[in-house]
Amino acid sequence: MKILIVGVGKLGFQLAEAFSNKENDITVMDPKAEALQKTSDQLDVLALQQNGVEIKNLKQAGIHETDLVIAVTDDDETNMLISFLSKRMGCKKSIARVRNPEYSRQSDFVKKEMNIDYIVNPELATSAEIIRYLMKGLPVHTEDFAHGKIVLADVKVQNLCGMTGQYLKDINYEEKVLVAAINRDGKVIIPHGETRIEETDVLYVIGEKDDINSFTQRCGISTKKKMTKKVVILGGGRIGYYLANKLLKIGVQVKIIEESRNRCKYLAETLSDALVIHGDGTDINLLEEESIFESDALISLTGLDEENLLLSLLAKQYNTKKVIAKVSRPNYIPIIEKLGVDVAVNPVTITASEILRFVQGGKVLSFSLLFGGKAEVTELIVQKNAYVTEKTLKELELPQGLIIGSVLRNGHVIIPDGETKITAGDRVVIFAVKEDETDFEKYFYPSKRGLLNELWNRRKSAGKPSDL
Repeated sequence: MKILIVGVGKLGFQLAEAFSNKENDITVMDPKAEALQKTSDQLDVLALQQNGVEIKNLKQAGIHETDLVIAVTDDDETNMLISFLSKRMGCKKSIARVRNPEYSRQSDFVKKEMNIDYIVNPELATSAEIIRYLMKGLPVHTEDFAHGKIVLADVKVQNLCGMTGQYLKDINYEEKVLVAAINRDGKVIIPHGETRIEETDVLYVIGEKDDINSFTQRCGISTKKKMTKKVVILGGGRIGYYLANKLLKIGVQVKIIEESRNRCKYLAETLSDALVIHGDGTDINLLEEESIFESDALISLTGLDEENLLLSLLAKQYNTKKVIAKVSRPNYIPIIEKLGVDVAVNPVTITASEILRFVQGGKVLSFSLLFGGKAEVTELIVQKNAYVTEKTLKELELPQGLIIGSVLRNGHVIIPDGETKITAGDRVVIFAVKEDETDFEKYFYPSKRGLLNELWNRRKSAGKPSDL
């Protein structure tokens, strides 16, 4: 598939990395030489130092032969114009990053009139991810698959009883669960029977919902839901605005602390039911005076990662029930969560997941990037005549960086082992470590070339020539 990415900031780079493989022909365009240099040095892409709004530059990039253009510059209007021009000049599909709340409220109209296939809003997507966690009311972070029948939970080993030092093969689970991945000091591990559990590990455990609840409860983690009624938001930027707006609509009390007086005025006018406080979120006296740490949840959304980390750790010291921090650097996520913060959200990773999920279409039911993009979790329907249906998992000898975490067959959840044989129509959840460059195509799709295979086989292959 021929893809043009206009704008090579953090999001543009992560998308280029995700799509870069022998089956995709990637071109990146940006007027800034420094951003292009980093991308071209690390990825197998064509880099053009040009402005994407100029028609001559789009022509030079071969826009009439392009399958997909993704406009992710820093300017909303520029992204919409690039998407519009690209479609008018023959590009098959276009995606635009649009962040302004005024545009978001009329995104359907904008898409229709400008013929844009998909509009992604990083701040709106991030706020939705935060709300999803808050409303679950569980003490562990979970992801749902197969309409909620299959649950993935991340559990700190230090919270589990008697598991440190054991080998996975020696652990007898009363429940049908599988340790599908391990986060060890920022490194992603797809474990096997000989993997030894360490105290600082975070286990990603998958299974049927009731089994996951039983497992966490038996390990001493309460599964009692704690409803969120009072939320404090530190930082009144766009994520804070979207988050507060949604929380207020579902009856949650919201306090926002924002340092900019003009921004406070805007928030007070547009979020009339929220309590907006003008002040410095790092002022401990202000936080104590306003009883900030007595809330059910504190979400730190300032513009500085270090500030969000410190505020979150402070909240945990005051025993705030739920603490969430926004981080811009993906490599901070495992550090922050290891220090006790409940959830760290990265807008770039969340947005990249949204775009990849849209591009992959109907055959891929859900898609998420974990650990700042180091690993992928994909839910899909196994196709007829796929190689994975011909043998048991033991006979397939799947690559070390890939594991099938669960199977939904005829409404029943199966936690697979070596004797399990996948059948066409199975709904499977797959974990993969990106750095292992696992070739999914030969396992889950029939051995033929085509658009779906191109979309799926997105492995990074720097230095390899494109087949297109």
